[in-house]
Amino acid sequence: MDDFALGDDLRLRELIERLEARSATIGIVGMGYVGQPLALRYAETGFRVIGFDIDNDKAAELNAGHSSIEHIDDSAVARAVANGRFEATADIARAAEADALIICVPTPLNKYREPDLGFVVRTLESLVPNLRAGQVISLESTTYPGTTEEEIVARVEKGGFPVGKDVFVVYSPEREDPGNAHFTTHTIPKVVGGHTPACLEAGKALYAGVIDRVVPMTSTRAAEMTKLLENIHRAVNIGLVNEMKIVADRMGIDLFEVIDAAATKPFGFTPYYPGPGLGGHCIPVDPFYLTWKAREYGLHTRFIELSGEVNRAMPEYVVGKLIKALNDKKKALNGCRVLVLGVAYKKNVDDMRESPSVEVMELLRASGAEIAYSDPHVPVFPPMRAHAFDLESVPLDAGTLAGFDAVVLATDHARFDYEMIREHAALIVDSRGVWRDAAPNIVRA
Repeated sequence: MDDFALGDDLRLRELIERLEARSATIGIVGMGYVGQPLALRYAETGFRVIGFDIDNDKAAELNAGHSSIEHIDDSAVARAVANGRFEATADIARAAEADALIICVPTPLNKYREPDLGFVVRTLESLVPNLRAGQVISLESTTYPGTTEEEIVARVEKGGFPVGKDVFVVYSPEREDPGNAHFTTHTIPKVVGGHTPACLEAGKALYAGVIDRVVPMTSTRAAEMTKLLENIHRAVNIGLVNEMKIVADRMGIDLFEVIDAAATKPFGFTPYYPGPGLGGHCIPVDPFYLTWKAREYGLHTRFIELSGEVNRAMPEYVVGKLIKALNDKKKALNGCRVLVLGVAYKKNVDDMRESPSVEVMELLRASGAEIAYSDPHVPVFPPMRAHAFDLESVPLDAGTLAGFDAVVLATDHARFDYEMIREHAALIVDSRGVWRDAAPNIVRA
């Protein structure tokens, strides 16, 4: 155990032995984009897994061998269920059966763009009465530094379990990238920080059997900050390139050509590409977790907040480009029929969390446009916390395109026929730089 001796800590030693022997039961709370792949990974490596979710229908669906997440193969779920390695339930009292409890619940922002830990807090309030000595708890939800100590450790110890002695608490941020075929759950290195040295050893044992590389951290706070840095790095660079897009457009320069040329430099440059805004469960949210927490220390994170302002303004910029293009054709947006291509937050996935496409749709609707969308990965617009559209994806063909005054490419799915779109759309607003050649009906946004 490297720098830590187990000594006479019987509970920790027995827990680690069960984890190393794969005789431990793993409980994963939250059967979403993070929880499901992790559950299947544990199951395929020989662990027994209980998947917890407050949605009874989702639990029943998983137990029937079906996942509603597009990139998760039903056969993998069915195989795990048939092997007796995986079952889903809404009964949180069964948490006592698990040797490890991994929390994978949402951590969104509220309407004031402040951290909303409601899902985490409610999960803990339901878990603590069902804890027992000898368990390890890992929080994977993205959050600000100090959350594990302030929310989990405090509640577990208030429940009568000394952390580091009876129950072991770690923070290990999720690093899922839906739709990325180059990386899977087990090939992405796993950062782990423990509340105590004993907690860290439990956390390392929890993940070492299913993840190729575990990266230990000195504290949960350092692990929490690591996750924020990863995504703030992306948010800031995307904000930079989105701002440069506006400048380049005003100057009549093709920024995509510039980025491609800059990317030929073999050192010191990483290409980022502009778009209609930020999407996904992390990048649009994480920077504001840190800016909020920094205020507690009397700090104002100006650089991070500036990039946030730029990125949040991108949907409005896209709609502004559409308005100008319509004006040039002697048309008003009010009353026009507009087709939005792609409502998922990125290409080739069905994940709509924080999708900028939806913000574009909201702005179009508010301006009086009649809107529809086409997305091969999202056949029906799903219920969302902040948005409501009673829409279904329309087929994308020449006849459909002929019925719209304009098309807004918001998400560049590979399954779109871009040549057909260019040929038959009256007006295209391209927010992803798909069409590199100039054409009379294409406006870059």
